[in-house]
Amino acid sequence: MQIKASLAASDLQPKLDRLWQLSGEKINLLNKNYDPAKGSPVFTVKGQYTTRGWTEWTEGFRYGAEVLQYDATGDDSFLKMAKEHTVRQMASHVGHFGVHDHGFNNVSTYGNLVRLMNEGRIEENEWERNFYEIALKLSGAVQAKRWTPIKDGGGYIYSFNGPHSLFVDTIRSVRAVMVSHLLGHSLMGENDLKTSLLERGINHALATAKYAIYYGEGRDIYDEWGRSAHESIFNVNDGNYRCPNTQQGFSGFTTWTRGLAWAMVGFPEQLETLAYFSDEDLAPFGGREAVEQIYLKAARATNDFFIANTAADGIPYWDTGSPQLYKLGDYTQEKSDPFNAFEPIDSSAAAIGAQGLLRLGKYLQDKGQTEDGNRYWQAGLTTLDTLFDEPYLSTDPEHEGLILHSVYHQPNGWDHIPEGQKVPCGESSMWGDYHAREVALYLQRVIRGDRYYQYLGAVK
Repeated sequence: MQIKASLAASDLQPKLDRLWQLSGEKINLLNKNYDPAKGSPVFTVKGQYTTRGWTEWTEGFRYGAEVLQYDATGDDSFLKMAKEHTVRQMASHVGHFGVHDHGFNNVSTYGNLVRLMNEGRIEENEWERNFYEIALKLSGAVQAKRWTPIKDGGGYIYSFNGPHSLFVDTIRSVRAVMVSHLLGHSLMGENDLKTSLLERGINHALATAKYAIYYGEGRDIYDEWGRSAHESIFNVNDGNYRCPNTQQGFSGFTTWTRGLAWAMVGFPEQLETLAYFSDEDLAPFGGREAVEQIYLKAARATNDFFIANTAADGIPYWDTGSPQLYKLGDYTQEKSDPFNAFEPIDSSAAAIGAQGLLRLGKYLQDKGQTEDGNRYWQAGLTTLDTLFDEPYLSTDPEHEGLILHSVYHQPNGWDHIPEGQKVPCGESSMWGDYHAREVALYLQRVIRGDRYYQYLGAVK
């Protein structure tokens, strides 16, 4: 990436204004056209949202987007629809024992709504607050129930693939566990055995940092600072780590950039979360400094890898080891090309990863590490400067997506390839659109000097 050092956050305000206008139009278009009986919308085909996938992991992004739209614009119609949709559609996700995606579905909806109440943006109502909070409490406990202990004494929240599988994605979704803990909840088991959700959440993050992220320390011949593995495989009989793997990347030994992006934002968020815990809380994990250094190392490494392996304008291709990427030459020195003939872009990785760059940058700036902090911050702005404009911003009034050139599952061939093109392009995803809105809200609040946007705003 070629970082624009002179770009100011305020320079992007006109693009943010345009994005929110288009965003509202896209939300209304989707609500007009889409039949919820089909299941959760996942990605677009020829501009129309359709469902495809293993689990219902995207519905919270759809209705969470309505909350973000209200938050950014003050348009009450979006708040009304967000509340109605959350009540009507999201209950099944609270008690869904079959997925690791609780932070995606429930913090994006119930969490964002109670956050607005905590901020005084919506009227205080005791029963409404209780409704949101009980959903968040239960969601975190249900997610934490998916637990595999490992040999080093820790463990992880296992993916929908089963107890042997640690997904890097869940470092962003683990926020459901943290919110539940901070709301005073625990995981209750047989004989009223109480398990700390803080223990589960931190141990999961530590396992992700240890096994899903590489640091150039000789782990294997593909070990490089910041490379990530989508999936880490364990032997559940003895708790031993076995190997890296992937579901949606090219291989276990290459870096699927959306998985990388989840870690890029997940670890900075967990760094911010440490301030909510006492030294006594953190002592069982080696203490505050030890945990902070592990999180910070993972955050720096993944964000550095993104910067080093992304096109000059801040938009990544779908996997840094994809087999035909070499045909693009030194793509890190050129602008991204979503219409190339060899490998697809994944704009959703840019939308997710940009928030990680900004959060890490601000975290370091606040710690007095100004030079490093500015580098990450400016890299985040560089990515958004590209993402929030054509050819990535969707301006076609008939296209239901907001951010174009996202891919879901390249190895399975699920993504639409338009006539005349060689690779998937021109389509959107529910997670890409949501995270574009979320990082836009984050940046807009910074520009305006409003309250800092955090998922822990859900905790009063």
